[in-house]
Amino acid sequence: MKKIILTAAFLFTLTGWAQTGIIKGIVLDKQSESPLEGATVQLMDMEIATGVITDLDGRFILKDVPIGRQSIQISYIGFESSTVPNIEVTTGKDAVVNITLQESFNQLNEVVVSSNTTLDKPKNKLAVVSARQFGIEEVGRFSGGRGDVGRLASNFAGVSAPDDSRNDVIIRGNSPTGLLWRIEGIPVPNPNHYSSAGTTGGPVSALNPNMLKNSDFITSAFPAEYGNAIGGVFDIGLRNGNTDDYEFSAQAGLFSGVEANAEGPMGEKGSFLVAARYSLIGLTGGAGTSATPNYGDLSFNFNFGKGKLGSLSLFGIGGTSDIEFLGDDIEADDLFAAEDEDAFVKSGFGVLGLKHSLPIGKNSFVRTVIGYSTSQSQYTADRYFDKDTPQENIILYTKDDETENRFTISSLFNSKINNKITLRTGLVYENLTLDYINQDREEQPDNDGDGFSDLVTLVDVNESLNLFQPFVQGQFRLSEKLTLNAGLNGQYSNLNKQFALGPRAGLSFDANDNHRFSLGYGLHYQNIPSPILFLNENVNGNLAQTNRDLEFVRSAHYVMGYDVKLGNKWRGKVEAYYQDIDNAPVHQFSSSYSTLTEGADFGFSKDAVSLVNEGTAFNQGIELTLEKFFSQNYYMLFTSSFYQSKYKGSDGVERNSPFNNGQVINFLAGKEFVVGKARKNRFFMDTKVTFSGGRYYTPINLEASRAAKYEVLYDDLAYSLQYDNYFRWDVKLGFKINSKTKKRSHQFYVDLQNVTNNKNIFSRMYNRLTDNIDREDQIGFFPDFGYRFQF
Repeated sequence: MKKIILTAAFLFTLTGWAQTGIIKGIVLDKQSESPLEGATVQLMDMEIATGVITDLDGRFILKDVPIGRQSIQISYIGFESSTVPNIEVTTGKDAVVNITLQESFNQLNEVVVSSNTTLDKPKNKLAVVSARQFGIEEVGRFSGGRGDVGRLASNFAGVSAPDDSRNDVIIRGNSPTGLLWRIEGIPVPNPNHYSSAGTTGGPVSALNPNMLKNSDFITSAFPAEYGNAIGGVFDIGLRNGNTDDYEFSAQAGLFSGVEANAEGPMGEKGSFLVAARYSLIGLTGGAGTSATPNYGDLSFNFNFGKGKLGSLSLFGIGGTSDIEFLGDDIEADDLFAAEDEDAFVKSGFGVLGLKHSLPIGKNSFVRTVIGYSTSQSQYTADRYFDKDTPQENIILYTKDDETENRFTISSLFNSKINNKITLRTGLVYENLTLDYINQDREEQPDNDGDGFSDLVTLVDVNESLNLFQPFVQGQFRLSEKLTLNAGLNGQYSNLNKQFALGPRAGLSFDANDNHRFSLGYGLHYQNIPSPILFLNENVNGNLAQTNRDLEFVRSAHYVMGYDVKLGNKWRGKVEAYYQDIDNAPVHQFSSSYSTLTEGADFGFSKDAVSLVNEGTAFNQGIELTLEKFFSQNYYMLFTSSFYQSKYKGSDGVERNSPFNNGQVINFLAGKEFVVGKARKNRFFMDTKVTFSGGRYYTPINLEASRAAKYEVLYDDLAYSLQYDNYFRWDVKLGFKINSKTKKRSHQFYVDLQNVTNNKNIFSRMYNRLTDNIDREDQIGFFPDFGYRFQF
């Protein structure tokens, strides 16, 4: 760390007189998404007025912009003007800002209404409540985030992620399996390295944050275009490359790995953007295991520009990962492996898509995305018996091979009827092909008498199903202060011929410039996770899929919110919500089991067969956000959530869900200090403190576990005990350095995670090697580091 700081200090003393930079972008009509020609873009806080006019395609370029944090104002006759603050201008890369302006409620000729563009409002204009926009700068700024959008979300109100080893997103007490991932408008499987089918998280994200543009994260009552989810939505967009100049970057980070990016113009109006990464953490450890993780990913976005037949782009992400847990090399406190097993893990994620947008007249467009995505996971475990003795025997104990392929077509038609009404309708079609085989000896009898439990096939399926999701929605500006968003989402599965219709509505009332009230409602449906849906049951000696006729889980969301501007760049937000869930699959016999508890462990239940849709649950809570957006070289964010998450299995007993932490509190702050002769370089500090209640867990029946040699739980006491509270403090320090003569910039950082080395509990589990209940703790103090070079 000392060498890094000294090197950085030396570099920024050599950069006395920095170059200027460039701000560029495009200005669009928010409702129709058509370019606004002739809009005025002005650089603020300048002694001499500096501004440009957008061209036919709504594009603008501001040149010779001073290095540092800058603000621009955009105005257009008849539209509400907008201010974009704190644009970071560097010498290494052009700053790209895309702006949408909303037409004034009354037809104005010369008057404009001022508003600030902030991240508290989502990009999706039809999302009213429980939605927030996030950008690439946020992903890289917050300490402890590891450049991971999933971990970024844990800073927002309503999200709990007290697990240092994975980035599962738990929203308002819902299972992480309730989350929908979308990339460029199409649903995709779990976009993480070391993922498994049916899950939505993992230890390392396969999404490169340097590829992302500002995107949306929605936690409740989401608009009608989002279906097959009851927990939340990550709506990810990929940015375009630089259309005017070639730019490159190279960086290294302990978790993100070694990375190289390239972008630039392609053809007359197009651009390309390519990024590749490979793991670095295996060289230093610290991932909760002594094994060496290997992972890498490649991402690209080729934009072919706009022609007579519209605009076309080709995008893709591909990632692979593998790790070997060899028993002789495993330490006793390893979170993921055992000393008497050799385990081998491989996984892959990929998405390839073609996006086409076609303007229809001045105020309408059709956008269609055709995509193919895949998620693959392989796990094999060989277990030793009588290890290191003459009777040593090693046998195949577990084999799991899962492949999920999706062919998707997503098409929507958007039309701005007038400045008060916008309509959007479309269809999302998914063809899912599932190829699973799961064999395991755990909890199985020894029917063949060889002294070992039998290797039983629990899942053996090669199936496909089709999901159709038509939707229609609209935005109706009832008055200058009152806006209604309403729509319908349909969901049909050909697997068991079921169809569900979910109404959605959101109402927003701006009492004045500083106070806004909102209401939201949504009825949402989700298919059962595929590892449960196609689980095999032995019926009279034959394997049968006794869950394939299960209906969708149903969830009704009710949300009430209040936003207030507390001063310059300060805002407060309060949201209260209630979520009523029914139709959850449970056992036919009296049991505490519900599919709503899946996702609490690494895998899915193996005995959840012959289920019926009779389970219920509810989530309720209140959230508070106090935020100071970045200005005057600092920011602050305080979020708190107080909630309950309860469920009922077939026994009718109301229990805590495993995701019922009760409370989550985050405090984040950061400041930049201007350094160097020309005051163009930055030293920055960021910190994050997280506190949450512990998760509920089921106590272990030690006597039964010792007799069976595997973990046996007290089913009647399910989730009756709670782990200790979770606490973690992270601190991040770094430099941003701009070259004095060339288009270059450097950034260094050291991210000290869990600086107090707090022993947060990971789990309590029966250890067959010690024949006792052992406590496993999460990762303690861990220093991350990174360097980035842009040119």
